[in-house]
Amino acid sequence: MAPSALSVLFGPTPVREHHPSPSKHAVVVQASVLTGPKQLHVENRLVPDPAFGELQISIKATGICGSDVSYYKKFRNGDLQAVQPLTLGHESAGVVEAIGEGVTGFRIGDRVALEVGVPCDDCRSCQRGRYNLCPKMRFRSSAKSVPHFQGTLQEKLNHPAKWCYRIPGNVSNEAAALLEPLSVAIHSTRRASIEPGDTVVVFGAGTVGLLVAAMAQLCGAANVIIADIDAGRVQYALENRFATKGVVVPILTPGKDAADKLQSAKVLASEVLGEAGAEEEDFEGCEVTFECTGKEICMQAGLYATRPGGQLIMVGMGTPIQTLQMSAAHLKEVDIIGIFRYCNTYPTGIKLLSSGVLPSLDHMVTHRFKGLGSAKEAFETASRTTDRDGNLVLKVLIET
Repeated sequence: MAPSALSVLFGPTPVREHHPSPSKHAVVVQASVLTGPKQLHVENRLVPDPAFGELQISIKATGICGSDVSYYKKFRNGDLQAVQPLTLGHESAGVVEAIGEGVTGFRIGDRVALEVGVPCDDCRSCQRGRYNLCPKMRFRSSAKSVPHFQGTLQEKLNHPAKWCYRIPGNVSNEAAALLEPLSVAIHSTRRASIEPGDTVVVFGAGTVGLLVAAMAQLCGAANVIIADIDAGRVQYALENRFATKGVVVPILTPGKDAADKLQSAKVLASEVLGEAGAEEEDFEGCEVTFECTGKEICMQAGLYATRPGGQLIMVGMGTPIQTLQMSAAHLKEVDIIGIFRYCNTYPTGIKLLSSGVLPSLDHMVTHRFKGLGSAKEAFETASRTTDRDGNLVLKVLIET
């Protein structure tokens, strides 16, 4: 029987022992390198011995994220323009190959998940435990810092041991790689105020949206509605218990002026609320809305779908400038809360995966590609919602 959510969240952490590795010379590894829009190549890269406090990790599985796809297609992600060759990939798990000086708690052969954001540990945000907001954060596969911090689509890399987590035996490499998007979901629901019995709406049935919906249920929400334009994704969410209800929303074409855009958003909100409140009299909207698409119309609809005194959680990163009817937030006292990545989530995520209280993350991987040479095909597949045979594309993973 799976343990309770409380034991999962607050269970004991095992003590680790230090077993230093023998000295090694620098090694040449293959890496997938992006040099421009859709210009993806496999190149050799030199990986030195792990430095003090580092592990050398052989990467075994990397999931492709929406931000990776954006870099692949446009050599940029939102406002972040790549200015140097960039190795993509940040949803990863691997095996410890070598151990640097000063590292304790790991052995050669340990399977580990990588938390790929490395903060400064010294600024105000870091000192307050909100290291995801560190202004000096270096995040693998992101163009925010220069030189870019290279991603995990390479055979081996060195990474701070502080940001590596051992994987339990009953958790696969694939599921461990998805700890990264699961962390976004954990952080999002921690920032929300979900109470037992609440109604929650999630816009977007991609990987993050599905995991947010699952976490909302774990936090006590009795009614979790997931909305997406793709019927296959909504069906997947319901069949695999990520949500209790699903809505396939119409593809709307908003007008050019603000009033027309807001009217389209109200239509979208009405579609979703019709399902969310079908069994409740005097339904005023959901207690918490998670916007996981980054689309302006979904952000607007999310505001209209939230009940007075509720919360709108901005998870998806999309259009930098968006128009919102702020009076709708003022008059209903709706709290609008931003989400940027995650912090202090990996230990909790590992316990959740190991306990079995979440739907299977292994099943979320719909397409697997072997070797860095298949990366281009993997990215092309991840750019679509269905593959060439009409099968649902949800999470694409590259095994190295």
